[in-house]
Amino acid sequence: MARMYRSRLTEADVTPREIWMNRRQLLAGAGALAAAGAAAGPAAAKLTTVESKYSTMEKSNSLHDITHYNNFYEFGLAKTDPARYADKLTTSPWSVEIGGLVDKPGTYSLDDLMKGITLESRIYRFRCVEAWSMVIPWDGFPLSKVLDRAGVQPSAKYIAFQTVYRPSEMPGQKTSILEWPYVEGLRMDEAMNPLTILATGIYGEPMPKQDGAPIRLVVPWKYGFKSIKSIVKITAVADQPPTTWNRAAPNEYGFYSNVNPHVDHPRWSQATERRIGGGLFSPRIKTLMFNGYGDEVAAMYKGMDLRKDF
Repeated sequence: MARMYRSRLTEADVTPREIWMNRRQLLAGAGALAAAGAAAGPAAAKLTTVESKYSTMEKSNSLHDITHYNNFYEFGLAKTDPARYADKLTTSPWSVEIGGLVDKPGTYSLDDLMKGITLESRIYRFRCVEAWSMVIPWDGFPLSKVLDRAGVQPSAKYIAFQTVYRPSEMPGQKTSILEWPYVEGLRMDEAMNPLTILATGIYGEPMPKQDGAPIRLVVPWKYGFKSIKSIVKITAVADQPPTTWNRAAPNEYGFYSNVNPHVDHPRWSQATERRIGGGLFSPRIKTLMFNGYGDEVAAMYKGMDLRKDF
């Protein structure tokens, strides 16, 4: 059975549960969601979630950090562009096409996709390939639940994902900075791993548009660009699918893109990371292999050369 990830930080970095829960209430009561609300769309009921055994005990970043410092190139290159421009994205109604090598292909509304599913509150470390990091309290559910319902066939070895393509609402898609629409992929065992989730919220509220509303992937042991946002298509396939950043620069962004402090990016070290929200003079943090989730995922890569298959 997978074991809970245990923080390697000091006690000073740990937020007791009662303080974290109180902060959630204060954020909601004080209107801290207002800034994200404009980008998240119409007000929605607070999400009902249960605690997860897979959560870290590390202190979560503030909602402002999470919603105002992120990459979503469909809305621009600056870290603040998603918060500025994502309000244009229409997220309701929303549907996801499930296809490929499955027994029950079809296009499902978000409500149908989540019918009968219990959302979990999962506090995960998030590590960007650019060597910055956060701790984010996602609300979501295992991707495996969707794949099990669809009936993935034995011949399927990978799962491919696709982001919505709407240049009229996503100005970055009018540029040639990447090949659109954004696509990603996981090996089947990675997709079925209990840590891999589809997230629909943050801090108990519906997912802000700038963070990938209404539904996104979260794979906490991989660099952040693997966690594709605003998903409209999930496809079971036999062969390794193309991925956007690997197509753009295969020598810099491999298919696996596991967090690995021993394999540097060609242009910078991956040995340490900068924790967003830590202050201008806060020390850098040592990056952990698999972002600290090795107990749950290392066995999947046994025998692989992680410098070659990066």
